[in-house]
Amino acid sequence: MPEIKSLLKKRLEAGQFVVCSELGPPIGADPEFIREKARRLKGYVDATNVTDNQTAIVRMSSIAAARIAADEGLEMIIQVTARDRNRIGIQSDILGASSLGLRNVLCLTGDHQVFGMDKGAKNVFDLDSVQLIKTVHDMVHEGVLLNGKEMEVPPQMFIGGAANPFADPFEMQMLKMIKKVEAGVEFFQTQAIYNIEKFEYWMEEVRKLGLHKKSYILAGILPTRSVKALKMMKKHVAGMDVPDEVIARMEAAGDKKKEGVKMAVETIERVKQIEGVRGVHLMPVAWEEITPVVVEEAGLYPRPEVE
Repeated sequence: MPEIKSLLKKRLEAGQFVVCSELGPPIGADPEFIREKARRLKGYVDATNVTDNQTAIVRMSSIAAARIAADEGLEMIIQVTARDRNRIGIQSDILGASSLGLRNVLCLTGDHQVFGMDKGAKNVFDLDSVQLIKTVHDMVHEGVLLNGKEMEVPPQMFIGGAANPFADPFEMQMLKMIKKVEAGVEFFQTQAIYNIEKFEYWMEEVRKLGLHKKSYILAGILPTRSVKALKMMKKHVAGMDVPDEVIARMEAAGDKKKEGVKMAVETIERVKQIEGVRGVHLMPVAWEEITPVVVEEAGLYPRPEVE
């Protein structure tokens, strides 16, 4: 099978500052739900994540939803979590996704099932996120399964992982990032940034370790439109750092939606100036229609062509 390289990878290799977005599948089987969201994003982003049963809530398959969106002209990033499948199921899904022409994967641990609606569900976690990355890397670049079996036609995937500049202990997070790079990760998408100073410090440490030269760093941007959302993330979402001044700014705003867009654009402008940041990943939870507005106001539209 001839190599069909990820368009996201091509853009990064060409030195472009990329824009990724996120698409949440429905709790249901309606493909038009995906098509409608995909049409809104087309032309505004370079690649789009499809979440994998986010917050442990049953939704349409990431791979199926990604294929539907790809048919609308989007470059897709499937998400694969270690929570719901053992190594057999995970490797099978990677092979299936590649056979469908999907070329990007984000390897994640996955939210614990206590966050979802199925309290009796059993977590699997046969592999952790580092082992998952290594497994996919060896499938793609060595042509072997985890059990050592060689494949005649290996999958083609650009391999991503998550990084959190804000979780404690800081040293442990850096060590995990190093392990992911050693396992074969090629790009990172970070936790949402509200504390830009802490993110800048984290990037300093990333540069000291040379990790920005071994992987592409995409900064997480989460536009919000309410004080309630910011307070909820500050209090209940692990690894989130929402400074009090950010909440106070939103409380003082007359038009909170407009202020949320403004804060997102300001964050993008700041991270663009940081050495080693190669793009942004927009993840406006339940507000996906705002993505084109943020992209335009940040001066990132139209997107450049890729050879």
